[in-house]
Amino acid sequence: MTDAQTRATTGTNPIAPAPAGARTAADVVTPELIAQLTKGIVGSGRTANHTPFTGEKLADLPESTPEDVEKAFEAARAAQSVWQQTPIRKRAAVLLRFHDILLERQAEVLDLIQLETGKARLHAHEEVQAVAVAARHYGRRAAAYLRPKRHTGAMPTLTKVTELRHPRGVVGQIAPWNYPLELSVGDAIPAFVAGNAVVMKPDTETCLTALWARDLLIEAGLPADVFQVVLGEGPVVGPEVVRHADYVSFTGSTATGRQVARSAAARLVGVSLELGGKNAMLVLDDADLDKAAAGAVRACFSSAGQLCISIERLFVHESVADAFLERFVARTKAMRLGNALAYGADMGSLVGERQLTAVTRHVEDAVAKGATVLTGGQARPDIGPYFYEPTVLDGVQDSMAVCAEETFGPVVSIYRFGSDDEAIERANSTPYGLNASVWTRSARRGREIAARLRTGTVNINEGYAPAYGSVQSPMGGMKDSGLSRRHGSEGILKYTEAQTVAHQRLLPMAPSLGMDDEKYAAFMSRSLRVMKALRFR
Repeated sequence: MTDAQTRATTGTNPIAPAPAGARTAADVVTPELIAQLTKGIVGSGRTANHTPFTGEKLADLPESTPEDVEKAFEAARAAQSVWQQTPIRKRAAVLLRFHDILLERQAEVLDLIQLETGKARLHAHEEVQAVAVAARHYGRRAAAYLRPKRHTGAMPTLTKVTELRHPRGVVGQIAPWNYPLELSVGDAIPAFVAGNAVVMKPDTETCLTALWARDLLIEAGLPADVFQVVLGEGPVVGPEVVRHADYVSFTGSTATGRQVARSAAARLVGVSLELGGKNAMLVLDDADLDKAAAGAVRACFSSAGQLCISIERLFVHESVADAFLERFVARTKAMRLGNALAYGADMGSLVGERQLTAVTRHVEDAVAKGATVLTGGQARPDIGPYFYEPTVLDGVQDSMAVCAEETFGPVVSIYRFGSDDEAIERANSTPYGLNASVWTRSARRGREIAARLRTGTVNINEGYAPAYGSVQSPMGGMKDSGLSRRHGSEGILKYTEAQTVAHQRLLPMAPSLGMDDEKYAAFMSRSLRVMKALRFR
């Protein structure tokens, strides 16, 4: 630990009391549960995961070798050839059953998410909501997204064209630790209903959640071999997943995403990448400051800021900055920190030593270079080994690491601006482009500013949830924040290969009916002019 971490035994933020009779890790992660969840998982080695609440070991787990990964792909490939022949309505029915079972048994997975990530229970419930919505959406809409589509042919009435969608085969998925339910099975759901198998490598420290979700999908009717899970160190197992996959889905850092993209490109395999962010929230001069302050707490500190789309840069119009900060800092100081498997805490723990070190480095560097801590700024080992208070920094300059680097923790920097144009320019002045938030009483003004922000999603009068939760619409990043999208049509079509079938009838696409080449060329030129005049597309 750093000196700052050692010093802090108490702090500004209160501790949420644990309810009487609250469950413990031993109550939740039993030998019977581990045996059930790891049944059929390929792994000839052994590894373990731990809970951030105490740092103690949760479970011993199988660890996969490169040979084990190859075996998992072989099993998935054999199962996929059968699964893709299953009628889509039956594949979709699996998702709808999964939706119902997930909501019925949500308490089980909320315990696992909390134990593995350290997040507050309400933030864990965001994952349940997101996965249930995705399962319902693709369970209801997959058939429409994937059905054969008729298109106008090269020669209207003579050329009949149909677009078909085929599954890619076996999707290799590398899922992160921060949202172990939503970013594992949530991304796999559209791949399954499109007829693919999935070989997933979740982060070992949060793999029990992914394994639980796999078990639930099998209970809902998914063939077990269609969903393979491999566990192990990222640098060992991750490249093997990419090496065998027909398509790669990756969520994680931009640096690792570039490596994944290079490896996939060498094999001419498609990729979907959701990467880092340095997301901005703009509080305009006409914003409702009470609502904006409450929204900023949600936007900045959900899951202790360990969310790709959370806010790390807060731009406030200079005319309302003092009034806004008074409200925002007061709400931040009042946030309750806690480690109980129950509702009541406003924020939980960071996931581990690495995140705590990164957060501490950013705050200490900023303070050393002249920034002011308005609240927070210290670790809370009195609650747990990786707790850090929600922190608001003022006076942040370009020379400070926290200004440009992704913190991925409960730290937000305040910047004042004088005009909308200035705010937009500064919000866009980052290599990232994942999410943004705009607060204003004018819907028109909010939409106009949103259209000028270079981010994949923009939320007006909220931080991130409306855009992410609107699953009919695409979600993803611009610039260094990624490639491709999840949700909506793009979120399922990326797991398919498009095939065009063109049936030419009556006349060939060549000189016929006694025409020589010159007459055929003239005939086609006249036809093209007519089709333009008739507004053919």
